[in-house]
Amino acid sequence: MPWPAVEIAVKRLPHGEGLPLPAYATVGAAGMDVVSAEDVTLPSMGRHAVATGLALAIPEGYEVQVRPRSGLALKHGISLPNTPGTIDSDYRGELKIILINLGTKSFEIRRGDRIAQLIVAPVQIGRMVEVADLDETTRGIGGFGSTGVRMV
Repeated sequence: MPWPAVEIAVKRLPHGEGLPLPAYATVGAAGMDVVSAEDVTLPSMGRHAVATGLALAIPEGYEVQVRPRSGLALKHGISLPNTPGTIDSDYRGELKIILINLGTKSFEIRRGDRIAQLIVAPVQIGRMVEVADLDETTRGIGGFGSTGVRMV
């Protein structure tokens, strides 16, 4: 890779033996594929925290974002209900991927199936400052849908 990698320590749990570590499928991939460590049947509209058999030690100042795989979403309606999910740098438990089946049929997940993507991202810390008034903008307090639908 032409840019420096962030090293993430990975502990393989007993039920993760024999499974690949998260890895990039292509040179240009932004996300690492992560696989299931269990067999699961997701019924239509069902949710499950799918075990990966891995625990991570993410460096301070970074997070790992969990995102759906586009093929599973398009072909089967499999997504993440909290996308993107965030794995914080101080979490040391098992990485589990919360999947939801938005399709009309049950979906079988087998041990070793690619179920999600992991994105390593820097964390920018914010600091809230209470003020009496906010600055004015063109949009103002316009909420959901206030900027319209069409671009042309």
